[in-house]
Amino acid sequence: MLTDPISDYLTRVRNALRADHPEVEIPASRLKKEMTRILVEQGYVDGFDVEPTRVGETIRIRLKYTEDRDPVIHGMRRVSRPGRRRYVSGSEVPRVQGGMGTAIISTSAGVMTGHEAREKGVGGEVVAYVW
Repeated sequence: MLTDPISDYLTRVRNALRADHPEVEIPASRLKKEMTRILVEQGYVDGFDVEPTRVGETIRIRLKYTEDRDPVIHGMRRVSRPGRRRYVSGSEVPRVQGGMGTAIISTSAGVMTGHEAREKGVGGEVVAYVW
């Protein structure tokens, strides 16, 4: 049984990047789809498709590399875990790598980047950091 699907999501992406795979398949959920949408908007991945499977859906993420075949994503870290949730207010939204990375925040207004949450003045659960 999988206890932390978001950690599994981040680990699958990290492993696929390390192995130089062109794409990775991940079991879908609403939060994972929104996280993937943010990664596409921020330019970390080329795109994604949601495909039906025998049971549920799968997200197929097209990974992005530089011309030297280095991954665009240098790191991903799970912040709020099932055993230790991390919530922030609208004024305490963290900056990742001095503003060069992205914080993914789950708020009452939906899943958004740390920058968007700061602009709207909403807080929530800090799901992950990507840089």
